[in-house]
Amino acid sequence: MSARLLIVEDDAGLSMVVEDLLRAEGHDVTVAADGKKGLALATSESFDLLILDWMLPGLSGPDICHRAREQGFDGGVLMLTARGQVQDRVQGLNRGADDYLVKPFEPDELIARVSALLRRVHKEQLTPVMRIEFGRVSIDFTRHDFTKGGTPFTLTTKEADLLRFLINHRGQTVSRDRILAQVWKEQPHITPRTVDTHVAWLRAKIEDQPDSPKHILTVRGEGYRFERG
Repeated sequence: MSARLLIVEDDAGLSMVVEDLLRAEGHDVTVAADGKKGLALATSESFDLLILDWMLPGLSGPDICHRAREQGFDGGVLMLTARGQVQDRVQGLNRGADDYLVKPFEPDELIARVSALLRRVHKEQLTPVMRIEFGRVSIDFTRHDFTKGGTPFTLTTKEADLLRFLINHRGQTVSRDRILAQVWKEQPHITPRTVDTHVAWLRAKIEDQPDSPKHILTVRGEGYRFERG
């Protein structure tokens, strides 16, 4: 099960070991060496799992976890730390972590815990988003309030439905047929070209460069994928 993982660890030797282990399992791995960079990555890119050291320069692992959860991160979080007291584990879990592995650890146990977390994450449905910000865009589906760079813009009902569907499946590639079934409810005379047209209209409204989109991406031969960028 290949996934996109973020390791936030200031021990260069340890992060290299963990990165090599997880790459050998087929995962796409990004590494950050301090808390602030780790939080920026966790909240601006799409990851399936965060692996966080506890003590980090700039921002602690539990704080990264808490803030990332507040900003909509719904992947798995594994804390790696030398702090093995019960109260430490409880604090980490209460800040939004899913699992906890105390240093030093065995490589096989790390891989097993990562695999178990990824199985759970991939089985669970992403939490529907009511409000989100990405790039210069602010979206509030509850109030039907949409702004870009502080300037309001409008979406038709179907444009808003399509955008919400893509955002609710953020980081996942969804096919045109699936979009038609979920957004258009398989209405007669609606074709995949309708999806392409509405995507083009959305890009014109939310992308800074519609011809080189950062948020609604085309996955050739498969469909579309939303990224916060």
